[in-house]
Amino acid sequence: MSPDPLPISALQHLLFCERQCALIHIERLWSENRLTAEGRLLHARVHDSGDVACATTRVARGLEITSAKLGLYGIADVVEFADGRPPRPVEYKRGKTKTHQADEVQLCAQALCLEEMLGVWVPEGAIFYSRTRRRQIVRFDSSLRVLTETTAARLHALISTGLTPTARREPKCDHCSLLTLCMPALLRPRATARRYLDVTTADLLASTEPPT
Repeated sequence: MSPDPLPISALQHLLFCERQCALIHIERLWSENRLTAEGRLLHARVHDSGDVACATTRVARGLEITSAKLGLYGIADVVEFADGRPPRPVEYKRGKTKTHQADEVQLCAQALCLEEMLGVWVPEGAIFYSRTRRRQIVRFDSSLRVLTETTAARLHALISTGLTPTARREPKCDHCSLLTLCMPALLRPRATARRYLDVTTADLLASTEPPT
C-alpha cells in the first residue's frame, strides 16, 4: 500500500482505464473536454447548495471523508442523515447508468469511509444521473464491498510502481479527455506517419462529438 492516501475518484479512473489513472495520478496530467466540464459543474452546483435540515433529516453536502484502512480520501457529494436510519451517501453523475461498475465502486468507497469514521453500518446509497433525472439505489452487498477493497489495493499497487501502462486504442478512448495526451494511435504496431496522422485526426474529431 502507498503510504499516502489516494483520492476516491481514482478508483473510477482505474476501472475505466489503468493508463488514464496513471496519467492523472502518477504523471499529474489533466485535460478537460465537454464531458468532464459538465461533470465538474454538476458537482459544484451540488456542493454549493449548502446543508439542509428538517425535522427528521439532515442533508450534508461536500462532506470530507477518509478511510485509513483503504488509504483513501475524498468528498461525498451528499450524505443524508435521517433519524433512526444509517447515513446514505448520494453521488451525482452526468449522463446515465453505465455498463461497468466504476460508479458503484466509487459510491461504495464513500460508504466504507463513513462506516470507519462514524462506527456505523451503511447498507445502501444512491447515484443520481443528470440525464435520466433519477436516483439509482445501490446496495453495498458483499460482492461490491470486495470489489471496492480489491480495486483500492490495485490502485495503491499501481501508484507505488510509478509506471504508466502502455497505451491501447479502444472505442472508449473517443470520449476520454486525455486522448491527445495519451496518444494511443502512436503506439500501434507498424504505424506509418501517414496512418498515424490520419488516425490522430479522426481521434480529435471524435473527441468533440457527443456520445451516442
